[in-house]
Parts: sequence; structure tokens; C-alpha cells
Amino acid sequence: MKSLRTLSSPRRRRTLAWLAAGAALPALPALAPAQGPQGRYPERPIQILVPFAPGGIADITARAVAEVMGQRLGQAVVVDNRPSAGSIVASQAAAAAKPDGYTLLLMSNANAVSVGLFKKLPYDTQKDFAGISTLGYFDLGVFVPSGSRFGSLKDVVAFAKANRGKLNVGTIAVGSTQHLAAKLFETVAGLDVLLVPYKGSPAVLTALRSGETDIAFEMVGPMLPQVRAGVVKALAVSSDRRNPALPDVPTAIESGVGGYNVASWNALAAPAGTPPEVIALLNRTVREAVASPAVKDKLGQLGMRVAASTPAELERLLAGEIKRWGEVIRAANLEPE
Repeated sequence: MKSLRTLSSPRRRRTLAWLAAGAALPALPALAPAQGPQGRYPERPIQILVPFAPGGIADITARAVAEVMGQRLGQAVVVDNRPSAGSIVASQAAAAAKPDGYTLLLMSNANAVSVGLFKKLPYDTQKDFAGISTLGYFDLGVFVPSGSRFGSLKDVVAFAKANRGKLNVGTIAVGSTQHLAAKLFETVAGLDVLLVPYKGSPAVLTALRSGETDIAFEMVGPMLPQVRAGVVKALAVSSDRRNPALPDVPTAIESGVGGYNVASWNALAAPAGTPPEVIALLNRTVREAVASPAVKDKLGQLGMRVAASTPAELERLLAGEIKRWGEVIRAANLEPE
């Protein structure tokens, strides 16, 4: 397996500073409250701890879902932004919160990646949380400048195999989903490329447009305006299905890179020990929220594929992602902090 080579050092910065316009959501009838050992639920506002800064895709997702959840539950659902590397600050606060359903966590693949990036976390990512539901998936894309010599992902792979070590691949910081997705692509496709991490998405775009990097791995959402403006071209998306925002762009699997299936994701979780009847009510509420046309449309504009799940499906997803990204991190020779 090839060792990782990089040209930068800033680590663990993953917030996407991409703003989206708000959309009014229609009023919906409230659901019946849950009944359990602690009485009726909910009887007061619920907070969602979001490990990312305001204005990013995760924040927009949380707020869109929270608004409909509040309508359905008859109580305000408030977003509390607590950004930090690896999602640790918000996750620690959620794990320590009373398991009564009034403190929730916006979980993401950052939680899974952190298990491999840090020697010790102040919580157990699998044991200290009760899954509620996934909210959706964010595909990554492989992008090139509009005038690139590469017309397809097959062209990229063919060039990289014929010119080992000469393909420059731009991503954001070492340890980010984009960076690890690019490393996984290198491994699955059997390539030897030069991974070039930058401080953020704007820097990646600048490097791509200037020709400093040949291709870039980036989330579909922040790149959509550039694709629609004809500034960059999407060669492929990373998941096993085409993205609704880029229906004409094939997947990497369709382009010949079998077994390559990567997507970032967001989900809701509660502290372990939250009553099952509360989890069941929250799961039902989330399912109705992500199925609402207003939420589906708003998140679709961000390049997100909305998808709810059962609590058990979310917990299996988390376990699988911890295993997979741990293997990628070890292959990339990243030393846990």
C-alpha cells in the first residue's frame, strides 16, 4: 500500500463556510407527546448541539429539520452551535447531558473519523449515545477546471497509472473527510498520487482554477455554483448512486472504480439511556421532517440526499464508519493526537 505524501500541515478543520438562503416551512399538525417514566414528553424546548459553526451545511441541515420537528412536537427545537476539531466539544456535552430527550447531538462522520484521529476521547462514541435517525448524506465529487485535459474519471485513472506520483489531488485539511476520501480513492484505484491539502474549500477552488492541482475532492454542495457557472466540471460523485443535484454526473463505480463508495452524513443522537419511548417519538418526528417537501427541497439545493433511518440502522452505520475510517487513517500513516 502506498504511503501518504502531503504538502501541508493544518489538521482537523472541516467547517464548510457555504451559506444558503432560508425557506419558509409550512405549519404541520403536532404529534401526540410520549408517555413514560418521566411523564409527558416534550414539555419544554429541546436543544440540538451542532459541532459546526453557523452558516455551514451541517448547521443549515439542523435548522431546517429542527423547525419542522418543533412544529410536530409542539415545542421549540433550538440549535446550539459548538464548533470544535473532531466535533469533540458538542459531543462531550451531549454525552454528559441528562438522558431525558431535551439535549440532542447532530452527529456526523466526523464522530466516526475522530475515533481514529485521537488517542483518547472524553466519551465513548458508540456506548455513550443512543441513535435516533440519519438525516441525509452529502456526496463528494471529483472536480476539474473547465478547460481540463481530463474528460472523465477514467481519463484521470489512466493518466495516474501511466504517470505514477505526478497527479496532484487537492483536498481540504489532513484528516478531513475530503482528504481521507481522496486517500481511499488512491488505495481502491491502485494509484500513487500527490495529495495536496489546503486550509479550506475556497483555497482548493483557487488551486484548481489556477492549475496548481489537477483534480480536487470536495463536497458537492459548495461546488454546485461553480459547476453551474461553468467554472469547474464534475467528473464523478463518490457515493453508489447519482446525486440529484448532478443527475448527469456518473458515480465513481460507474466510471470503473469498483468498490469506491463514500459519503459524508448527518444524523441525530441522544445521550445513552434516553427512554425508548422518547427515542421512538423523536425518530418518527425526524422521519416526517426529512420527508416534508420544504426540507427535501432546501437540503437538495445543498447537494444533500435526505434519508431517515431506524435507530438501529444509524448505530450500524456509525460502527461501520468507525471501522472503515480507522483503516484509512492507519493506511495514511496519520498519527493519532
